[in-house]
Amino acid sequence: MITVSVDAMGGDHGPSVVIPGAAISLSRHPGMRFLLFGKKDEIEAALAGHPKLREASTIVHCDVAVKMDDKPSQALRNGRWKSSMWKAIEAVKSGEADVCVSAGNTGALMAMSRFCLRTMADIERPAIAAIWPTLRGESIVLDVGATIGANALQLVDFSVMGAAMARALIEVERPTVGLLNVGVEEIKGQEEVKEAGRLLREADLDGLDYHGFVEGDDLGRGTVDVVVTEGFSGNIALKTAEGTARQIGEYLRAAMSRTLMARLGYVLARGAFRRLSDRMDPRKVNGGVFLGLNGIVVKSHGGTDDEGFAAAVDMAHDMVRNGLVDKIHHDIHLFHDGPGRGGPEEDGEDARPKAAQ
Repeated sequence: MITVSVDAMGGDHGPSVVIPGAAISLSRHPGMRFLLFGKKDEIEAALAGHPKLREASTIVHCDVAVKMDDKPSQALRNGRWKSSMWKAIEAVKSGEADVCVSAGNTGALMAMSRFCLRTMADIERPAIAAIWPTLRGESIVLDVGATIGANALQLVDFSVMGAAMARALIEVERPTVGLLNVGVEEIKGQEEVKEAGRLLREADLDGLDYHGFVEGDDLGRGTVDVVVTEGFSGNIALKTAEGTARQIGEYLRAAMSRTLMARLGYVLARGAFRRLSDRMDPRKVNGGVFLGLNGIVVKSHGGTDDEGFAAAVDMAHDMVRNGLVDKIHHDIHLFHDGPGRGGPEEDGEDARPKAAQ
């Protein structure tokens, strides 16, 4: 049985979207249990139309809800120990829940998650990993906005964590990993990226195949299973892709309604357009996973609807079912404690890369 702690007050719509979304996910995974944190009267009202979810849930009343525009430092000061967001994260730390899901303020959620759960040993920075639809299926992209900038060793950590997530979510036994760069040639790019590539080549890790550098157009092609970058460029890439998908959708709608023949063509090709719309629907891949923490936290888009929130809960379920945290612990340990990287000392000296010392 998997128990999911939910920040019911998170997002733009609170319980009116969170509760129906949880109910949809429960219908797909009937064995789940839920801890719902937030204002009890609002949660009870939203649960009235979902008796199966009500039966599978425990409500924990919280007076405080973190606002979407709160600064992370402000949320920590005012929301610690009493907000629905903090309580939902804390349930993972205490073992009452296996995973936390929130559509709330991203900065506050990351700050609270990091403060409450702490990062794993050897992990300097957590990362947000997102699912990316591609021509081949799906890829994992990280970091998409947890922190700005990353050194070579942090990029390697992201690669190891992303590969573990790919094995847990898309069930690829040995995922291919690429570093996002301005070109595929080894001489191109920032020094941190080139150094990360060298470390990955030399490490020859069991849990992944290092492909090399990839460019922006490789994201949509699905050239690799995991694309690794730092949070600034990753977040820009994510927002650009989402905006482009909406732009293409608007173009298609305008073109299909422009003339009588266009409308007739739409009727004849309605099935194909429906499949295209389904592939481009951002709700299907809603949810970013915070990687590198001693626990799993899934961030849903704040403005999503019930179907989108259900996708985030589905992701949370799969991450727990497939042992994401254990996979990351195992792979990070192998990399950092392997020969030449802080494990057995060579010639009496610590042989780790300088960034790790």
